[in-house]
Amino acid sequence: MTRLLLVDDQSLLRAGFRMVLETQPDFEVVGEAADGASGVRMARALSPDVVLMDVRMPVLNGIEATRAIAAEVPTARVLVLTTFNVDEYVYEALRAGASGFLLKDARPAELIGGIRAVAAGDSVLSPSVTRHLIETFAQHLPSRKSTVDTRLDRLTDREREVLALIGRGLSNGEISDAITVAEATVKTHVRRILAKLELRDRVQVVVYAYENGIVRPGG
Repeated sequence: MTRLLLVDDQSLLRAGFRMVLETQPDFEVVGEAADGASGVRMARALSPDVVLMDVRMPVLNGIEATRAIAAEVPTARVLVLTTFNVDEYVYEALRAGASGFLLKDARPAELIGGIRAVAAGDSVLSPSVTRHLIETFAQHLPSRKSTVDTRLDRLTDREREVLALIGRGLSNGEISDAITVAEATVKTHVRRILAKLELRDRVQVVVYAYENGIVRPGG
């Protein structure tokens, strides 16, 4: 059973999502919140598997709520809901720890599939779309850190190579072709990179690669 928390300030939208989601025998909506602060409190109390998060809300916006949930309830995956498929709010939410985003007018099958993907540990956003978002809002990237993240020392040379390729938006198949190894081997490298860098998913790997200078906008 996948336990869901709905966080959106529009009660009608929450009701619509609940109606769709409760048709699925493996979904349980365990709570609803009308603002980001309430969403964080409920996430702490309920430990949901997936949080459907609006970004524009009163009291505490979805970006800050996502950041708090990622830090305080690390087992919960956040799926951002937005009316725009490329905007600064989505970009900031991904940097805050979201595992992807869906449009609010997504078809029920897309919503259900997206939630299942996130619950399984996948990202509802391809690395290439993540790269496009970062390229679009590159001016908002923080200035380069004066010190290198010591977690990078945990990576082998091959894992660093794969990290850079993920940061450039390549899929596992494309990475396989680029470094001439089996795709299963690439998947193993990706799992090890996530574990060693303490990252949640491939989307976070792309953000990490940019913020630590491994990949640069336009590079």
